[in-house]
Amino acid sequence: MYNDKKTIIVIGHKNPDTDSICSAICYADLKSKITNETYVAKRAGHLNEETQYVLKKYNIPVPEYIKDVRPQVSDIDIRRTEGVSKDISVKDAWTKMKELNVVTLPITYKKRLIGLITIGDIAKSYFEVYDSTILSTAKTRFQNIVDTLNGTVITGDINEVFTKGKVVIAAANPDMMENYIEEGDIVILGNRYEAQLCAIEMEAKCIIVCEGAGISKTITKVANERDCIIISTSYDTYTVARLINQSMPIEFLMRKKEDGVISFNTDDFIEDIQGIMAKKRHRDFPIEDNKNNYIGMISRRNLLSAGKKQIILVDHNERGQAISGVETAQILEIIDHHRIGSIETVTPVFFRNQPLGCTATIICQMYHENNIAIPEKIAYLLCSAIISDTLIFKSPTCTEEDIKACHELADIAGINIVEHGMEMFNAGSNLSSKTAKEIIMQDYKKFSVNDVTIGVGQINTMSQTEIDNIRGKIENYIDRVVNDGNVNMVFLLMTNIMTESSEVVFAGKSAGSVIANAFNDSVIILVIMAKQQFLRKLYQERNSFFRQLWKHYSSKCDIMCTPV
Repeated sequence: MYNDKKTIIVIGHKNPDTDSICSAICYADLKSKITNETYVAKRAGHLNEETQYVLKKYNIPVPEYIKDVRPQVSDIDIRRTEGVSKDISVKDAWTKMKELNVVTLPITYKKRLIGLITIGDIAKSYFEVYDSTILSTAKTRFQNIVDTLNGTVITGDINEVFTKGKVVIAAANPDMMENYIEEGDIVILGNRYEAQLCAIEMEAKCIIVCEGAGISKTITKVANERDCIIISTSYDTYTVARLINQSMPIEFLMRKKEDGVISFNTDDFIEDIQGIMAKKRHRDFPIEDNKNNYIGMISRRNLLSAGKKQIILVDHNERGQAISGVETAQILEIIDHHRIGSIETVTPVFFRNQPLGCTATIICQMYHENNIAIPEKIAYLLCSAIISDTLIFKSPTCTEEDIKACHELADIAGINIVEHGMEMFNAGSNLSSKTAKEIIMQDYKKFSVNDVTIGVGQINTMSQTEIDNIRGKIENYIDRVVNDGNVNMVFLLMTNIMTESSEVVFAGKSAGSVIANAFNDSVIILVIMAKQQFLRKLYQERNSFFRQLWKHYSSKCDIMCTPV
């Protein structure tokens, strides 16, 4: 496998908040300690300023972002076929293919893929009719010739490359040899002294002496003086003539990457590459990593063994909130504090859902249940998550268990709950510079109720002025969330932490009725319909009647709602 050890992903929901990120990090730590397996926290979205502040304060690495958990190339068996040099001979490539029982060899340089050679390329070379200059055209190293012929070097530098001349067989007498041997040629000959001397004197670059024939000191001396390489081989002339073309480098036959060799990345999704592999019908395809380093080879057969990613979901159990591709993954566990939603699994899973204010509180309990001491860093993260989700215990969803756990964790981490909470909220309360989309999506979740899909977002601020400043652009944009986000209605809660109150901006058919039915008389709804431009203008200009209404009720209501 590309990963020697199977990694299990612990991940929160899209548009993650502080609880989602901190719970993923801490639960991955807990599971790793319990099982001695590899659990890694990931994130399914970008961090908001509050969460960034929490992680940065303790120098905690930000979990890696992944957008999809569909099976990828990295999840299948990648055959670690070692890359070969472009300079090796055709014969060596053939030998290596037989040893590895493969039909394709990757050709690499400094870990980078530069080409491929297949058994078909080699077979084709045997049937091609090459002229006698093919070895020089292919820039064949003399070392390759020695290796191919199982030869012995008598004299000369075999690190040189054959770049000029042809290959000839000296079957004639020396007088006739003078007519066809030229400077730079390779001459194949036998044990005749005169032929050997003639070839050297005609400026042959190399003579190949067959059948292990003896070579005199005189010939060796002359060869040295004329810079002529002498190779001795036990093969006869016919065999040498048949084998010598196998010494050419595979670079001459290979398919170069820039000429259209198809390769895949370890991050490629299997369903995306299946069609390409079927269309090209190659036996093997090279795999590269994100740094373009060659990793190994796969075939179509390898796709059959593709394994699902193993994941644990924290702080959510709705499919609409989960990372893309969750339906293709193997969900092992779900740890959450929300209502039970629409996630479906093929096999039974460990599901822990408690009516608490924060997922981090559940994870704190699980550390105790497994008799594992909570480290300072983990305590800091869990405490921060509880502070965030419970709004320093002001949220109506906060329980005594949350408060108890938060105080315990604060003692371990050595932090002041209120001071740290204010710092967190101040870090995240920077809304005026954001776009309406960024504000709404900062902590946004989708819920499905029967056939209705509802989008719910929440922002926290320390200032009513900031809510006043962003209200207009939220009202102008929220209809687009309904239309573009495939939801029936959207609600955005703008919570003022200091006054412990919230305003709700909503859009979508029946959204106003839902709010009215939910809160009855505990909320005043100012009805400004999108098409009623006159009423909208009155509201936006703070007409005296509306201003008095707002002033009277805003101090009496937990939630103010502005339908759009």
